[in-house]
Amino acid sequence: GAKPLVVTDQGMTQLGYTKQVTDLLDQAEIAYAVFDQTVPNPTDTNVNEGAAAYTENQCDMLISLGGGSAHDCCKGVGLLVSNGGQIADYEGVDMSKKALPPYIAINTTAGTASELTRFTIITNTSNHVKMAIVDWRVTPDLAINDPLLMMKMPASLTAATGMDALTHAVEAYVSTDANPVTDACALQAIRLIAKYLRVAVARGDDLEARDRMAYAQYLAGMAFNNAGLGHVHAMSHQLGGMYNLPHGVCNALLLPHVCEANLMAAQERYADIAEALGENTYGLAVREAAQMAVVAIRALSVDVGIPSTLSELGVQDKDIETMVEHAQKDVCAATNPRRLNDQEVAAIFRAAM
Repeated sequence: GAKPLVVTDQGMTQLGYTKQVTDLLDQAEIAYAVFDQTVPNPTDTNVNEGAAAYTENQCDMLISLGGGSAHDCCKGVGLLVSNGGQIADYEGVDMSKKALPPYIAINTTAGTASELTRFTIITNTSNHVKMAIVDWRVTPDLAINDPLLMMKMPASLTAATGMDALTHAVEAYVSTDANPVTDACALQAIRLIAKYLRVAVARGDDLEARDRMAYAQYLAGMAFNNAGLGHVHAMSHQLGGMYNLPHGVCNALLLPHVCEANLMAAQERYADIAEALGENTYGLAVREAAQMAVVAIRALSVDVGIPSTLSELGVQDKDIETMVEHAQKDVCAATNPRRLNDQEVAAIFRAAM
């Protein structure tokens, strides 16, 4: 019979969510093992520990419970137990050869959309770089998004994960690989986030806001899973890997600066984004309308309490050169609408300091 490994974190166990899942397994008389040691920004070491737990307990399927970190760690475990080797072997696009075990992702944040995407981001402890693993085989078989599991998210996490979802939608909409289907998903995600993120942060128990944010992050995931991302993510991965900072906060801080750099490459698209964010662009020249998108993103960031500079998060100028070098190699940079050279990327990091 099936024996799942439940991959989750200490927060989920403390909130009683892990028990909710294991109680259901107990009722169904399904044997299971629990690995609740996922860390924020999961590392190669973390993935190895999870894979060891899977093997020791002779599991044959996976359940992830939590936000992006739990899902990403679980995907990493799946790659190792089905394909062998080290997790670094799978950096890049579609490097695996064998299917993952059957996999259910239960999502508790709104969010990274990792419960539905082919993206998994694992920190390489040897060089402090977040490895972007993009592989259709890591896509979970079933994704469960229940806003009731999101009600206890603290305001700061609600804000950070909401801004992550906004970044997914914005980057997908201006991506060089965008298409009409991803456009529809991205714009609707942006509309929902503009309308509901402030409420979800202000009143965490507002079920309508939680429900709409769950849809928003899911739509944003559908958009970027097919259209790809851009330089916000390429750069944000370096901040997360180097300083272990929250991914959503890094994205929120970089997003307006990267948008400014990209405006010239996608003016009409940024004008659409401004409108989706609720700005009145009627009668404005396209260039002015596009700039309104940056204004609206900054306003939303401030309203939900995102820090305003990288330096207050401990980011240091001496690390910028290294981060630029790795950002330029990140798979997410490939679909950015403007080709940015090293000096231009460094300038964006410094502008955000």
